[in-house]
Amino acid sequence: MHSLDLRKPDGRNLTLYGREPITNVGTVLGDATPFAANPHLRWHPLLGTWVAYAAYRQDRTFLPPPEYNPLLPSANEAAPTELPTGRYDVAVFDNRFPVLAPTAGEPPALEAVPTDRASGQCEVVVYSQDPQRSLGHLPLDHVALLIDVWGDRTRRLAGRHGIQYVLPFENRGVEMGVTLHHPHGQIYAYPFVPMVPARIHQHERDHFLAHGVPLLGALLESEIAAATRILYCGPHAVAFVPAWARYTYEVWVAPRVAVARLDLLSAEQTADLARALKTVLLKYDGLWSRPFPYIMHWYQAPTDGAAHPEVHLHAEFYPAYRAPGKLKYLAGTEIAAGMFANDALPEQKASELRAVVVDVDA
Repeated sequence: MHSLDLRKPDGRNLTLYGREPITNVGTVLGDATPFAANPHLRWHPLLGTWVAYAAYRQDRTFLPPPEYNPLLPSANEAAPTELPTGRYDVAVFDNRFPVLAPTAGEPPALEAVPTDRASGQCEVVVYSQDPQRSLGHLPLDHVALLIDVWGDRTRRLAGRHGIQYVLPFENRGVEMGVTLHHPHGQIYAYPFVPMVPARIHQHERDHFLAHGVPLLGALLESEIAAATRILYCGPHAVAFVPAWARYTYEVWVAPRVAVARLDLLSAEQTADLARALKTVLLKYDGLWSRPFPYIMHWYQAPTDGAAHPEVHLHAEFYPAYRAPGKLKYLAGTEIAAGMFANDALPEQKASELRAVVVDVDA
């Protein structure tokens, strides 16, 4: 992996990554007004978690036409975009409209609940310079590079003061709230461990203390033995529809041997995870005549400096569809009670995905 660190005119960070040496990089254009986002946190007293507030996000770019794509490389000073021209594959830059920011100042004082600075980091990860190449349609070595980029960002963000958790994710499709069509993902670095990862890690710790092995590793062995829900099983990675799926067509991707964080993956694990990821995404798209909308996120260990042998890095995919042309929206039982109601058996949807023939080497 090759990388080049740059600075945007407004002070935001920009890093270019490539499978080959990065060359012919043009001038980084843009407004030179200093970047100073100021989000804040408010405590939710009944759920016991922080809620972030960033009202300026109402002004962020929303589904612009192709000729105004802010994620395309540009050498036009009259119409600058976020990225320069040059030979590179992936770009990462500080979000212009962050939910968490290192520049966050003093929060407002409220009588009802505690408040705090939303002092984290939000980054945008542009998968490719090609606005038509989604993650699943990139070459395998490009997908592997992206996994390495997630690892590098995890390592860098983990080293910053006050960062407790790093979450790479992608929202794909307008159904999932995407505001830019160009294939991209995001990374949030939190000043606390968010509620869902914290609960996952509590169960992982309890299982490890009781049995001496990671919880997900034991579950993977059961899934591989059953085989009925497996979509991909390689020497170092596996993709499957979990027996406990909450979403229709939900899929998990994980290394077969527990690794705590993305930056700790071996080259062999990264290459096989790239095959697993691409297999899943091509199968998703193979089911429909249009791009398949989903949320993908990577759960990994907190960035507290501990070894965390109980944590098993994995990605979870939450698709939007439950039937052809029919959207699945979370409703009363999911939002109010937190208990999901799935309208289809995991085995049925795994069978549909298993039947989709894909060529990951294409």
